[in-house]
Amino acid sequence: MTQEELFKPLPSDKIALIPHEELVELFKCQQKIIDIINKDNDRLRASNNELEQKSFYIEEQYITIKNKYFGKSSEKSPSEEDRKKHQDKNKKKKKKVQLPSLRYPDAPLIEREVILDNLPACKCCGTEMSDSGMTENSEFLTAVPQQFFVIRQKRHKYRCGKCHGDMVTAPNPPRIKPGSSYSDEMMIDVAMSKYCDLIPIERYSSIAGRSGLMDLPPQSLIELTHNVADFAEGAYNKLGEEVKSEKVLNADETPHRMLEDHGDKSWYLWGFSTKKASYFEIHDTRSGDVASEILKSSECEYLVSDVFSGYSKAVKVVNKFRKEKGLPLVKNIYCNSHARRKFKEAEERYSDESIYFLEMYKKIYRLEKIAKARPPDRVLRVRRLMTRIFEEMKSVAMENVAGYSSKSKIAIAMNYFLKNYNEFTLFIKNKDLPIDNNSQERQMRSPVVGRKTWYGTHSKRGARTTAILFSLVESCKLNHVNPREYFRKLVQDLHDGKAPYTPKDYAHLLK
Repeated sequence: MTQEELFKPLPSDKIALIPHEELVELFKCQQKIIDIINKDNDRLRASNNELEQKSFYIEEQYITIKNKYFGKSSEKSPSEEDRKKHQDKNKKKKKKVQLPSLRYPDAPLIEREVILDNLPACKCCGTEMSDSGMTENSEFLTAVPQQFFVIRQKRHKYRCGKCHGDMVTAPNPPRIKPGSSYSDEMMIDVAMSKYCDLIPIERYSSIAGRSGLMDLPPQSLIELTHNVADFAEGAYNKLGEEVKSEKVLNADETPHRMLEDHGDKSWYLWGFSTKKASYFEIHDTRSGDVASEILKSSECEYLVSDVFSGYSKAVKVVNKFRKEKGLPLVKNIYCNSHARRKFKEAEERYSDESIYFLEMYKKIYRLEKIAKARPPDRVLRVRRLMTRIFEEMKSVAMENVAGYSSKSKIAIAMNYFLKNYNEFTLFIKNKDLPIDNNSQERQMRSPVVGRKTWYGTHSKRGARTTAILFSLVESCKLNHVNPREYFRKLVQDLHDGKAPYTPKDYAHLLK
């Protein structure tokens, strides 16, 4: 008997025929089965609830890990006001344009006609149908994998048909590297794949192999990047002069790994930038002498950086030099983002103390956001509202810093803020000064990612190539210029005998 049959109701006429003893036994058996089923149900419900709790916990962990590794890297803690603004902004967003040709107007458009080889017959009368001239249109995106070609160049030779005494061969078109086995276009593609798209050369070689170009030697491709850098060096030098001509200069540095034996010295990538230019140099030192050499030949009056002794030393050296020459002195401007970061690092152990400073910085950055949206002549009016906030933070830090161990994170954060207070607040009085050095840190992002991807450079020449190509590529991004288009046009114009130009110059040419 199945479980379903067991619980089917018995007909009343059959129940009357069953003896009383058997009915009692049947009832007892049914009751036992019902008790067993109820216990199983209770156990299954408890197990199901436990699984739901575990699933919820695992989902929470997954979201946390996903946000940590794949979410936006930010130290911001959005307020309720920011969340509401974000929700309102999403509501106001226009509906997405569905047609790819409207969504991507700059992409080439290919029209494909779909016709019938055999004309259909009318379902009503059987007559052969003809083209009505109407179409039903649809659009979709497609892609053509990267293709490689071998070009056989035939230079014609010309002879004298009269005396046969002379013969002239058509000259070679100008090339980045005359006699090379690679075209200018491929040299630019390799260089941009590495320094713009951050693709390692070995991976580029593998991609080419999958496209039919087997055993493309990575070492020869690395040489192509050197050729492009050497050819564009004039634009790089002009970019350096462009950076040095600005009064406000951002600076930062990061370790740079040299893979071959270059002594015991550590190498560093130094970055200097303005709103429209980014300039890199690689040196075997972190000494402030690097920054001082840049500043000596510049018109800079404000150096924006983190609180690194090398920059303060550079400013002292340069100011001594400028005093003798009667030139304007340089002032240090320190990054408020670093000061805020110190309090963020202390938040885990000193939550109450850190939250106060973090909330005050939140107000400061909110005012800065408002100031950026104002016309230049009204920026200082908004920034002046920050003065009271900074003064209150200074007062609280001075009152409380003595109550903590000097080695504690909260004391380190307060002392860092107090010691450099003037450099943190100087931007309030000058609309051209930034609140932090985040713009320069963004410029360092691609070189740092590249360093992790291809581990470093093998030679001083490779370091020089890295500095040149990253400088020009990052400057293209600052000017909203396609780096590939810039290099293509730059190489073409240099072949035509024109003077080198920077991405900023190129952006003006496009207007």
